[in-house]
Amino acid sequence: MADFMEDHLDMPLRNALATIQDRIMNQTAYFGVKALKNPLDHWVYQEIIYENQPDIIIEIGNASGGSTLSLAHLCDLLDRGRVIAIDISHQHIPERVKNHPRITFIEGDACQCFARAAELIAADDRVLIIEDSAHTYQNTLNVLTTYSVLLKPGDYFIVEDSICHHGLEVGPKPGPYEAIEAFLNQNGHFIADRSKESFLITWNPKGYLKRIESSERPSE
Repeated sequence: MADFMEDHLDMPLRNALATIQDRIMNQTAYFGVKALKNPLDHWVYQEIIYENQPDIIIEIGNASGGSTLSLAHLCDLLDRGRVIAIDISHQHIPERVKNHPRITFIEGDACQCFARAAELIAADDRVLIIEDSAHTYQNTLNVLTTYSVLLKPGDYFIVEDSICHHGLEVGPKPGPYEAIEAFLNQNGHFIADRSKESFLITWNPKGYLKRIESSERPSE
């Protein structure tokens, strides 16, 4: 029997997060293609994409391709932009996603494939990066360090699933959240733009990293 919101208005937020996680992992799809994304965060993605009008969206970690297709469709609506999809394997992505003309697929470890991705990007391109690969601390930090050089002031680097052990007891520990904190401590050109967490419920706490000019960095 289905549960309904009005029956759970006093549910602790932690329990609500677990319910949403189950829906994301087992039912969520985009145009019939499985998409492991929190829809509230994805709404924020489209706001960022509309505001920044990136020339290139790099999605690292594509799973079944639902979110990759959604990003390409947003580019279609804007009539600009391309998606570079990077993952160890794309064997589970349907052909209709692989055939979308705005998507370029690169198979392999993201850091090892950096040069292949970078050569697809022009010097004046605006870039949005979404990191959703292995959520270990070291992998996340390596991806942040390697790919952050592609961003200009105003561009975003979104690190997904920093909710691991910071809202949901899932995934590696330490994981993305700790990698974000380490990266921010090492790199003065980025801040965590927490205004992008305005739905309150996010799978990316501290994960909306904005490239800034050094002079914009707020005083501690």
